[in-house]
Amino acid sequence: MVGVYGTDDAANIGYLCLYALQHRGQEGSGIATGDGEEIHLHKATGQVAEIYKKNVLLSLKGNLAIGSNKYSTEKDRHKRNLLPLVAELPFGQFAVTFSGALLSDKSREELIKSGTLFTTSTDTEILLHLIARKSSNMQLEEAITETLKELKGAYSALFMTTDKLIAARDPNGFKSLILGRTGSTYVVVSESAALDLIGADFIREVEPGEVLTVDKDGLRTYANIGRKEHHACVFEHIYIARPDSVMFGHSVYETRIECGRLLAEQIPAKADIVVPVPDSGIAAAIGYARFSGLPLELGIIRNHYVGRTFIRPTQDIRNFGVKVKLNPVKRIIRGKRLVVVDDSIVRGTTCQKIVQMLKEAGAKEVHMRIASPQIFFPCKYGIDVPTKDDLIANRYTLDGIREFIGADSLGFISLDNLIYAAGGPNYCCACFSGDYPLTEET
Repeated sequence: MVGVYGTDDAANIGYLCLYALQHRGQEGSGIATGDGEEIHLHKATGQVAEIYKKNVLLSLKGNLAIGSNKYSTEKDRHKRNLLPLVAELPFGQFAVTFSGALLSDKSREELIKSGTLFTTSTDTEILLHLIARKSSNMQLEEAITETLKELKGAYSALFMTTDKLIAARDPNGFKSLILGRTGSTYVVVSESAALDLIGADFIREVEPGEVLTVDKDGLRTYANIGRKEHHACVFEHIYIARPDSVMFGHSVYETRIECGRLLAEQIPAKADIVVPVPDSGIAAAIGYARFSGLPLELGIIRNHYVGRTFIRPTQDIRNFGVKVKLNPVKRIIRGKRLVVVDDSIVRGTTCQKIVQMLKEAGAKEVHMRIASPQIFFPCKYGIDVPTKDDLIANRYTLDGIREFIGADSLGFISLDNLIYAAGGPNYCCACFSGDYPLTEET
């Protein structure tokens, strides 16, 4: 997500930030801008560079903007769910974008029973309708604050009128939201790496529970809806965030390096070289190599130019889906014992194909080391983790997983080591432990 206030170049800055945040969602993107009188909107399926051509950006007039890239969960995989959403409220046009998940569908059910019409299946639209109802007799910031007080969930959200930007973060701080500034322009983004691209200075994180407003009168905290125990999503450090970002006060790159070091200490392997699975396994592999003293080799190369769609050849090519993205460097790995470092194993099918690919390329042994613990539980907070039955950790023992993927040995970092590496303990680790810090009841 990105929010921009204070420059006639708001659409372009929003575009650049979304480009830097492309890894957070690749199914579509949208930007809404405000020019003081009207909100302008453009959204489409595809990737950022495909969507925002010059003529599109020129049409997005105004000195403030909000935007987001689409990251789909199982329930909202449809182009009608692209964000931001724009609607007419009693005070005028209003736009909202939202990252995360609300914990209950009761609000949707109650709204539908009362005659509210929904055009999407997103939690964002629930939020929009609830704010709209309160805004008939409240100021906008008050309507947003009172609505968020009534909802339980893990989220960051951006709101916009034709002349005002509002940012909010859930009271537990599950999702990241960062405030930056370049000149007189304020920028709010999901990750600090986006600030680097536009030359903005990092100011601070939006605090858990904070409702922040930026308008002609400047930047101010309107309210705090009640900060609670901090439960930042640890999966940001494992996989989601870019390694050059600072997340929840800690360097993602350094966290992943430390995970690799602790992996090598916790589960050593007799091997010749360390090979990362690109890209999210690279930093952990560096840490593993440093501690173990084994040389690091780029034994797998990733094709970074694979588009959203790829026409599969009619002939049967073994492991085509993996090979179109990853390819082994045979001269490096042939006859070698490999420690292969990856970020996580979810269903196990991709890991299985990688191990098979490496052995077909001549690897003597493949020892898999995973920089996260085993995933036993689905995420309730907006990360698209499969159901329990689809998670390989619930279908096999550790040795059973090793046999399934075809590795000569297999090891996962312990949860304690992961939390230590991320500078814990204030993290949500429910996908590993089943200890959900926020439920409908709490």
